Amino acid sequence: MKKLGKVLIEITLMIVCAAYLFPVYIVLANSFKNRQELYENMLALPEKLTLEYYLEAVEKMNFSRAFGNSLIVTIVSIGIIVILGSMTAWMLVRTENKLSKFLFMVLVATMLIPFQTLMMPLMQVMSWSKTTLQVPMLDSLGGLIYMNVGFGASMAVFLYHGFVKSIPVSLEEAATIDGGNKLTVFFRIVFPMLKPTTVTVMILDVIWIWNDYLLPSLVLSNKNLRTIPLSTASFFGQFTIQWNLAMAGLMLTIIPVIIFYLAAQKYIIKGVAAGAVK
Repeated sequence: MKKLGKVLIEITLMIVCAAYLFPVYIVLANSFKNRQELYENMLALPEKLTLEYYLEAVEKMNFSRAFGNSLIVTIVSIGIIVILGSMTAWMLVRTENKLSKFLFMVLVATMLIPFQTLMMPLMQVMSWSKTTLQVPMLDSLGGLIYMNVGFGASMAVFLYHGFVKSIPVSLEEAATIDGGNKLTVFFRIVFPMLKPTTVTVMILDVIWIWNDYLLPSLVLSNKNLRTIPLSTASFFGQFTIQWNLAMAGLMLTIIPVIIFYLAAQKYIIKGVAAGAVK
């Protein structure tokens, strides 16, 4: 009976995995088909493997520029989120008073607010800053990075907060006695010990920022500033949809995220567990 139960569990897991991977198969298989072959049978394998549609998608998307824009936005946003989030969490943990607890609860509470409830007031404020203060928050990569940092800070502080509690204060006190200032203690003692949580924050934010469509679509209107998701949307016209090119573009979009995730996946469970339990 135990063997039968184990077999049933394994079969169930295989079915669940197949269900999750099925959309990826659809995108990958149809990215090699022409339009006629795609409409005849979406589920069938392509008759031949060719990079023709990938090359056409790269040209139409202006892939190199879009990839560069996405790379800049993702790397800079995550770098700022990691540094400021870890420093904020460290100070909130080490400053034990009612104000620090209140600020932490406010940050955690902001994670529950849906972006859709904020997007219109946010765009109005950003438009006001551009017209009144002459600060170009709209239609600029800097403005998009600024907003990404604001929306990603609360989760980063939440994850770092739990992990910082596990770091002995005696290590910081010893470094202070040796003459280290606050920045030295943080960057040489505390921050290196936050590596599991840092990688977790990076993974979660890469998946979010790299694939985000809604916020960039509201902020960026210049074609030269488009990120990869915005460039992929160019295949979906008002009257026609180039499905094979769109599928190729989608594969080009998700491949960098998959590579990054596979390279760093061993840290994600460790970091989340450490941040939630300790």
